Amino acid sequence: MFAFIIPKTLLMYLRKPITVFSQILENLLKRPLLFTLFTFASCCLSQSAVAQTHGNDDVSSYRLLSNILYRDSLTATDYMLERCRLDLYYPQEINNFKTVVWFHGGGLTAGNKYIPEQLKDQGFAVAAVNYRLYPQVKAPEYIDDAAAAVAWIFDNISEYGGDRSKIFVAGHSAGGYLTSMIGLDRSYLKKYGAEADSIAALFPFSGHAITHLTVRAERGIADTQVVVDDLAPIFHIRKDAPPYIIITGDREMEMLGRYEENAYMYRMMLLIGHPNTLFYELDGFNHGQMANPAFYIMREYIQKN
Repeated sequence: MFAFIIPKTLLMYLRKPITVFSQILENLLKRPLLFTLFTFASCCLSQSAVAQTHGNDDVSSYRLLSNILYRDSLTATDYMLERCRLDLYYPQEINNFKTVVWFHGGGLTAGNKYIPEQLKDQGFAVAAVNYRLYPQVKAPEYIDDAAAAVAWIFDNISEYGGDRSKIFVAGHSAGGYLTSMIGLDRSYLKKYGAEADSIAALFPFSGHAITHLTVRAERGIADTQVVVDDLAPIFHIRKDAPPYIIITGDREMEMLGRYEENAYMYRMMLLIGHPNTLFYELDGFNHGQMANPAFYIMREYIQKN
């Protein structure tokens, strides 16, 4: 298991090597438990340049299916019929493709599904999911929606040419929280006849490791009051969980201690004996900005696994 600090402007480093190495040394002195990862595949490169680093020569057309209902239409409420839908973007000329299930952010109170531009035309499918929001529903209803959507992908992706053994789950902020909850607490997917351990890997982007701030707000608890209960991902750590790739922004720029709670999550996964936990801190990127370079990390992992 490894933790990384990834600097923001790698191209600048090539122009100013003396400054670069002094910055690296400063980082190492300030953060002795972490080390700095250098890579020429900069997150600042254009999308086309990044795509070239993958060596992906597959030529395929992609199809987008919009607003697929992942709930039972006979039992769904009106709000479920509105929100419990996903968009599926998949390659039509690649057999047994991989799939990323993507959950949007928005604090569990806002946001809408979208296919991230950084995940298009990469040789795998993307399922972008809407879920119900607070205050129309309360915990754990939105977590249950996330599980129902992932279970739908497990049940149906093979019909579109996908490999159900290569389903990755990811999300930013609130979406990262949902990713961790359904991947670590087996009960949510089990309800729909799916297995959390069948997920190929989990990618929470700056997600809560403690109980989500909106869940705390539902209870009248301040967002600065730390709560860890069964609605906290860290409550469900286990050594037999799927590969777990934790990514946050810069510790000095993240919101509400988000780096620190994920650093603790990383430490506890290490101590419990989980064999495949990675932790990336994206130096110089705040909570919102960190998603763009995090996509690069996720793409590289998926291409190799």
